[in-house]
Amino acid sequence: MVRLECFGEDAAHVDSLDAVLHRMRALGAGWPERDGVAVFNRVYLAVTEEVGRHLDAGRFPDARAAIALDVRFAERYLGAVEAVAEERRPPACWRPLFQLRGHPGVRPLQFALAGINAHIGHDLALAVVDACRTLGCEPGELEDEFDRVGDVLVSLEERIREDLMPGPDLLQIADPLTHLLGAWSLERARDAAWSAARAVWALRELPDLAEEFVERLDTGVGLVGRCLLTPLGVGPDLALPGQ
Repeated sequence: MVRLECFGEDAAHVDSLDAVLHRMRALGAGWPERDGVAVFNRVYLAVTEEVGRHLDAGRFPDARAAIALDVRFAERYLGAVEAVAEERRPPACWRPLFQLRGHPGVRPLQFALAGINAHIGHDLALAVVDACRTLGCEPGELEDEFDRVGDVLVSLEERIREDLMPGPDLLQIADPLTHLLGAWSLERARDAAWSAARAVWALRELPDLAEEFVERLDTGVGLVGRCLLTPLGVGPDLALPGQ
């Protein structure tokens, strides 16, 4: 059963953006560089650091709302990591990444995008609901903060793709990775997450339907993640941003 409440014993709780950054840096220090979850963790750490810089520069109209959304968002990922560490099952959307994190035939870009897929496709929608409960507001009141966090994610995804598939010569090669990843879009995933958040919020007085909706969402995002992690053989040894 997928839990809709704002965390509990099944999730790692943090209460500030600094705490989020501390947790992710500590996790990264304990994992091998090529570990698939470590690859995503570096990407997500870069996103969170960038959000922090935007907050410091005053680019969020409502800093309190932005921090609440970002922290609740991060808690979903940290909760999945904690579940695996304690030998519990993480949400279905995260299972492919944790199961295949050491597979030599899965390339770094696949690990990065599979993590982004899980976090945006499933966690972001629930983080909006969590933040609304924390702040006592409606999803529409968080739309500006949602869009600004999403813009940071989209810009980073573009940078990741450029760094790992850096030029036209590589893209002209009939590499299966080019075709596999060309079918996935972070912008479309973000739009779907916003729709899902509004649906979950609208169903909050119908808990059985809400639970069923979230379970279906979790399963569907997990299926996409498993496709993104299809082993393709060892490709170019290219580094992710921040490596």
